[in-house]
Amino acid sequence: MSTDEKAAQCKNDIKELKEKILKLRGDPENNEQPLAEASAGKVQVVNCAFKQRRILKGHFGKIYAMHWSTDSRHLVSASQDGKLIIWNGFTTNKVHAIPLKSSWVMTCAYSPSGNFVASGGLDNLCTVHKLPAKQDGSQQKTYCELSQHDGYLSCCRFIRDDEIITSSGDSTCILWDVEAKAAKTTFNGHNGDVMSVSIYDSANTFVSGSVDTTTKLWDHRVKKNCIKTFPGHESDINCVNFFPDGNAFATGSDDSSCRLFDIRSYRQLAKYANDKILCGITSVAFSKTGRLLFAGYDDYNCYVWDTLLATNTTVLTGHENRVSCLGVSADGKALCTGSWDTFLKIWA
Repeated sequence: MSTDEKAAQCKNDIKELKEKILKLRGDPENNEQPLAEASAGKVQVVNCAFKQRRILKGHFGKIYAMHWSTDSRHLVSASQDGKLIIWNGFTTNKVHAIPLKSSWVMTCAYSPSGNFVASGGLDNLCTVHKLPAKQDGSQQKTYCELSQHDGYLSCCRFIRDDEIITSSGDSTCILWDVEAKAAKTTFNGHNGDVMSVSIYDSANTFVSGSVDTTTKLWDHRVKKNCIKTFPGHESDINCVNFFPDGNAFATGSDDSSCRLFDIRSYRQLAKYANDKILCGITSVAFSKTGRLLFAGYDDYNCYVWDTLLATNTTVLTGHENRVSCLGVSADGKALCTGSWDTFLKIWA
């Protein structure tokens, strides 16, 4: 066989393999033939029986953000009443209440050690607070204020106690050195407000979601353009969250859909939507195994999606205003939802 004939045979084999791959993948936009089709019906439906276990009462304004501590017991919430509250999610007790200079807060985050919390909003600042070692009512200290963004602060997430990443309405993300109180790297590339970031530290990566309808994957060690850009949404992206193994991530958008993107194959794997749901998504989070995707909606509900079957398994109702934030504890045993109705609810 000549060289040209071998080349032609290889091209033909490649074409056939591509066709087989596309057939197995199916159409991610078609919920009638989800990813599980490749498993020939072997995937079982998950039976979800979530119940409301706790109500955290204490805020007097709309709750905009919440974040679990790594101990899976404590969480921080931010409200337009001008306070950050540190809660014990089991006892519902308020551990600390931190007054903010600006009540227009949009985000909050717990550090991995549990020694710091951060917040930010329309003041364009990321404010880091050091928590007292003892729960004796001693004053919480403002550790530092990180100032460089030219727009509102939409999201902040700690990598370590001394490093934090922020996203902003100025279309950038910034990696900060908390101890030096200075910006280390500015990540440019989005063409609109960046609304959310999610960090996967073991791979030194983070993803950002923007109103330009794209998400971008970055390596926070590298001072260059993003690694990959993921299009697909038809409206503003409000939230992003990494899959537990770091190889994929979910997004929530004003186009009334959540989507699952795979980093290795650089494509959309699934779309989670329903013709009866016509409102935007504010927040998303995975269960510990990644089988379930929790999404907070403007219609006051939290929908639970089966990531394999791309079907809605449960609707968590009870809030009296939009579900503005949610998160799953590190041990995977509890889900917390926060709402504009001023309440946080713990589900399990």
